[in-house]
Amino acid sequence: MTKILMVCLGNICRSPLAEGILKSKVDPSEVQVDSAGTAGYHVGSLPDPRSMDVARKHGIDIGNQECRKFTSLDFKEFDRIYVMDKSNYANVIALSKTKEEEEKVKLLLEVAELGVAEVPDPYYGGQDGFEYVYQLIDRACDQIVKDLGNGGK
Repeated sequence: MTKILMVCLGNICRSPLAEGILKSKVDPSEVQVDSAGTAGYHVGSLPDPRSMDVARKHGIDIGNQECRKFTSLDFKEFDRIYVMDKSNYANVIALSKTKEEEEKVKLLLEVAELGVAEVPDPYYGGQDGFEYVYQLIDRACDQIVKDLGNGGK
């Protein structure tokens, strides 16, 4: 089983979407997907209602997710760790203890050639920002599924 972790800052906007989108594209008996935030602002909370709305619009329910904070134990638990932006990348890498742990971490949009390096944080914007973020993450997740081979649906 391949275990993948999606990481953003607060684990309420981008990474819950990434978790939900990727889960909708993979075989759960082959791929486990979770999400976390580098900051503990929203631990125990549901995802942002705007993230839940855009996910629901695309037929994905992320309303059962609970925000949690990334910890160094996640390096042992997960095979791949995808972060949404360079700030989150730096925060995750700072917790790594070995080269092997460091090599598990990648910017999510590195996997797909979209002409954008980072998934922008839509928190302070309107619903359009959440749709844009959804589209970026969806395309990156399509590439992850291709890379996984038989783990996709």
